[in-house]
Amino acid sequence: MTVLVVGEHNGQVLNPAVASLVKAASEIGGDIHVLLMGNDCAAVSNEAAKLTGVSKVLTATADSFAHHIAENSAAQVLSIASNYSHILFSADSSGKAAAPRVAAKLDVAQISEIVKVIAADTFKRPIYAGAAIASVKSLDSIKVLTVRTTNFDAVTSEGDAPIEAVEAVAPTTKVTYISSQKIESNRPDLQSAKRVIAGGRGLADEKEFAEMEKLADKLNAAVGTTRAVVDAGMAPNDWQIGQTGKIIAPDLYIALGISGAIQHVAGIKDAKVIVAINKDPEAPIFEVADYGLVADAMDVIHQLETKL
Repeated sequence: MTVLVVGEHNGQVLNPAVASLVKAASEIGGDIHVLLMGNDCAAVSNEAAKLTGVSKVLTATADSFAHHIAENSAAQVLSIASNYSHILFSADSSGKAAAPRVAAKLDVAQISEIVKVIAADTFKRPIYAGAAIASVKSLDSIKVLTVRTTNFDAVTSEGDAPIEAVEAVAPTTKVTYISSQKIESNRPDLQSAKRVIAGGRGLADEKEFAEMEKLADKLNAAVGTTRAVVDAGMAPNDWQIGQTGKIIAPDLYIALGISGAIQHVAGIKDAKVIVAINKDPEAPIFEVADYGLVADAMDVIHQLETKL
């Protein structure tokens, strides 16, 4: 039994989620191979080779992998899929785009967002926006999984796995990369941050969100929000937390003016400490919060800024 972990990176550093994917793979058992795709994998392949438990790092290098087009990534995975019993993707935007393509081509059922490994063929995953946990058993010969990496501790970097190049597949001609817009920020990454401050519709406009950002910077925290705020155009998409956004598990999560819709709670419930501030004492967010304060969010922001 050999598990393939599909590793993400930006060409310079490995995505921290890969270390958690390796942990999930180790709980399945067997050898663990990490596949890296990119136009330059030299630095990240050495980083992946050090992850404890990894027995081999595979690199596929081509210009067609520079922009992480799901069709190209899926085709590369499929070219070596027959060698593996399990194929693991991170349950993020890249993994969710590539994994279904791999599963469909292999004619197997994808198991999405696993949070626990029961056995090599049995996994736990959330359903009903996290309100319940289902145990799913797969009879497929190759199991394609997306993993909610926040539920698995990262492995250490004490390994020394060999690195092997594999032939890159021909790129797709049906999809073409045009451009991308990236928001540069000195704040911690939302999915790996230890502290996150998020604002909801209790913040009235972009000016109030700017005040929240100042507080986040003082706390060295990442900034998040809800889908309703993103849909209203007051915050960028990459701030969105929840079932259709990012799943986070920080040490501290502060919700400012967030009511606590079930879709949003699904993305924060693994946080170690949840602090909710809302002027509505009946807001559902208080049901999941460790600490709750019935108050106007902006008043609290100003008071915290003064104290800090």
